[in-house]
Parts: sequence; structure tokens; C-alpha cells
Amino acid sequence: MKKIWTIIALIVIIFAVNNKKEELIIPKEAIRFRVIANSDEEKDQNTKILVRNAIQQQMVEDLEETRSVEEARTTLSENIPHYENLVQTTLQNNHIDSVFQVNYGMNYFPKKVYKGVTYEEGYYESLVVTLGNGQGNNWWCVLFPPLCLLEAEETEETTEVEYKFFIKELIDKYL
Repeated sequence: MKKIWTIIALIVIIFAVNNKKEELIIPKEAIRFRVIANSDEEKDQNTKILVRNAIQQQMVEDLEETRSVEEARTTLSENIPHYENLVQTTLQNNHIDSVFQVNYGMNYFPKKVYKGVTYEEGYYESLVVTLGNGQGNNWWCVLFPPLCLLEAEETEETTEVEYKFFIKELIDKYL
């Protein structure tokens, strides 16, 4: 009887660990990156992705050797004109006639729930690119520490890591 209770307890623990959602806690001294689309129309959302990809790729290079939030702040501040040129070039190369604004500082972020984690609204240190009227859905991530830059280096085919538990696989296989 003792073995049965031990096995049941083990099964419960395995399922509890396996079903636990991964939480991403953003550090207080984080710098965010946000791109806000002109509208929710498909063309504006596609423009948002084009701009995001262009700037994010450049930021991978710019912040690759950055080791502190102070270094990241300096790098971002010094490169604002470069990011503005990059947005302008991206829009021109894709024959998109749109105004935009690039702002680095304390910017408002709405409340967001992502993968079961709630990120509270508020003003956060961030680099924000607003396209057109900025009335569309936005995309954002944590720029420093480089949580979104790691994502930018992945290919489109990359999927999330899948964790497997040997005992759970055995149970699934035989039960």
C-alpha cells in the first residue's frame, strides 16, 4: 500500500512540474523596445513587423558587447539618429509613405497578459517607435537585459523548447 501512495505522489509531482507555466520576470532596471503600428489594418501591422525586424537586427549588433544597463543607455542614446534613418530607409525601401517617431525615455506601456503572466501598465524606460498615428496593436520586448535580442537571432523555424520527463513518458506510454 505504501508503494502505491509513493507512486501516486510521484505522478502528481511530475504532472505539477510539467504543467507549471514559465514566468518571465522583468527586472526593475530593464529597457524595453516597442513598435506601435499606425492601425490594426494588415498593411500597417506588416509595416510594424518590417520596422521591428530592421531595428532589432541592428540592436543585436549594437548591444552585443553591452554588459550593463548604463552601457545600454549610452549606446541607445547615441544611436537614435541611426535608428531614425533605419526606420526611414525601411519605409522607403518598401514604398511605404508614413510618418514616424523614435523616442527613448520613459514611455507608457499598457497592461499586457502574455503566457499567463501579467505585465502591469506604467511608464518604463524604453525605445519606442510609433508609426503614423500609433493607433494599432503594438509589439514589445525587453531590450536590456537582452531577452528580445536573443529571440531576434533565432530563425522563424525555431520553436519553443519542449521539456520531457522520462517517468511521465513511461506513464503516458503504458497507461
